[in-house]
Amino acid sequence: MISYRHHIVSLVAMFLALAVGVALGGGPLSDLGRDDQPASASTGEQQEAARAASYGDDFAAASADALYADGLKGHAVAILRMPGADGHDVSDLGAQVEAAGGTVASTYDAQPALVKASEKSLVDTLGSQLMTQLDSNAVSANASTYARMGQILGLAVSAPDVADADVSSIRESLAGADLVSSPDQAASAPLVLVVLGRGADPAITSGLMSGLATKATGVVVAGASSSGEPGGALADLRSEPAADQVTTVDGVDAPLGQVTAVLALIRSLSVQGGSFGASGSDGAVPLK
Repeated sequence: MISYRHHIVSLVAMFLALAVGVALGGGPLSDLGRDDQPASASTGEQQEAARAASYGDDFAAASADALYADGLKGHAVAILRMPGADGHDVSDLGAQVEAAGGTVASTYDAQPALVKASEKSLVDTLGSQLMTQLDSNAVSANASTYARMGQILGLAVSAPDVADADVSSIRESLAGADLVSSPDQAASAPLVLVVLGRGADPAITSGLMSGLATKATGVVVAGASSSGEPGGALADLRSEPAADQVTTVDGVDAPLGQVTAVLALIRSLSVQGGSFGASGSDGAVPLK
């Protein structure tokens, strides 16, 4: 039997497809203005198209609580804001995490040096130093520069089986090298929501995400609508090996994408991987 939750999600996906089709001229209103009438649409037609295009966002906002069903209750989420990520999107995502019953443990800010190819030697040197200071099983000795740094970042953010003193040392070292800043007394979290910006080298991002995924229970990497388009940061990441280890969601600059990202976090408690959103290859909305 199809559950109420699945029925709602199917409706969201259907109306998202309708909205995208209308916005791009591929929906049922795509023939407006293509006969003998003037090409420009009337004000009424424009308003109707705008309402149809926003339906998915309105529906997601109204039904978010029912879709979440407290799926993050008792779970903490760390947010990692990558360089260039929109602050409003990060704040809105945090609010949706709380709406799903979860808590935002801390928000970490990755600095430009972390993802600049010209700063690879800094990342490599610090990663090597921290690796020698930690337990021999904490970081893979044969990991590449950015995969190793991703593992170290995972220890700082999720801290699985790591002493508090070591976590503090890692965070201080990352902040001192101007790679990642964290708030004072930042709490660790098993789930990590990464919000991408623009312009990062996809290979660097892939390495960081693959390393992070080895330490966190679940990692969701999210970006704006444009990031899922060809040449966008999320589209590039989806072509990298790390895409099998993390869940990706585009469109978090709008309510529908934000709800989708939180549903992906809920799913990541038990299932890893997947590509969701308007440009996602696995569908608009993640299902359990």
